[in-house]
Amino acid sequence: MNATAITVFHRPADAASFRAWLARMVEIATATEGFVESSRAADAEPPLESGLSVTFGSERSANEFLDSPARSRVLAEGEALGFHRRSSDLIVVEGELPPPGVGVFHHTVSPGRESDFVATEARLVTLSATFPGFDGAALFRAGDSGRWISVLRFRTAEHLSVWMRSEQRAAALPALRSELDEDFSAVAHTTPFGSTLRTVDGETRVTPTWKIAMLVLLVLYPTVMTLSRFFGPVLDAMGAPPWLAMWLSQIVSVALMSWILSPAVAVCFRRWLDPVDGAGRGVSAIGAAVVVVVYALTLLVFASVKWLQYWDYD
Repeated sequence: MNATAITVFHRPADAASFRAWLARMVEIATATEGFVESSRAADAEPPLESGLSVTFGSERSANEFLDSPARSRVLAEGEALGFHRRSSDLIVVEGELPPPGVGVFHHTVSPGRESDFVATEARLVTLSATFPGFDGAALFRAGDSGRWISVLRFRTAEHLSVWMRSEQRAAALPALRSELDEDFSAVAHTTPFGSTLRTVDGETRVTPTWKIAMLVLLVLYPTVMTLSRFFGPVLDAMGAPPWLAMWLSQIVSVALMSWILSPAVAVCFRRWLDPVDGAGRGVSAIGAAVVVVVYALTLLVFASVKWLQYWDYD
């Protein structure tokens, strides 16, 4: 999973020198294994912090960059030039929740509205700065597809929750949404079996259990049937007793479901499993109907294709 290393700085006195210095940091990141992209924070508006985000293909690569001697040397040179970090480095891992007190939001900005979007974000940050525990905010453009990431930091999760639930924030959001192609989304954590955890307005929301159960059955039945047909005979030929053969079969079944099959199916049903985007009755009903149809197709296949019937194959 991609991991983004984020470093924020106090606003530099010499913006041009700071940009040139950050370019050296990007060179180091580019030379690190797993580098994907980098972005300098949009800091033209005073409330927004200066900073750099660097995305890598794994958390390991992100940590290698942050801990590299070359980066340490450049940071020391920056300190001598007056480029001081505002907080400790932050790593945001795709599919995982950010640290407590940190809100990470994805935005897709309408073409031509980038300047308005940045100005609106700056006004929102100015407002959030009046709340207790505010620690800073940075805004990064991710690539050239209109995607932006905003990172909001509060001292504790409770401080962030107070801001997220506030009437002031609710009143300011319509102006922000008017500049987006689609509503912004908070970073969510998804388990291998599709259960999605999201923090919205300070509240934790999780995929309903009945949806997870439907998805598990969707994957479990064909997995068990297929293993019984093809893996069972192999174990029998090796002389494995029934109690051992069943145990080994379950190991393979759990491994396939946990790391391959369930995550792949969860991607197809991502919106349906989302506790926010998939919470509506319409979306829930349509998704459930699709799963039931796949149930029927799976049953039809194993009922009609004799080659797959382990109990009657010769």
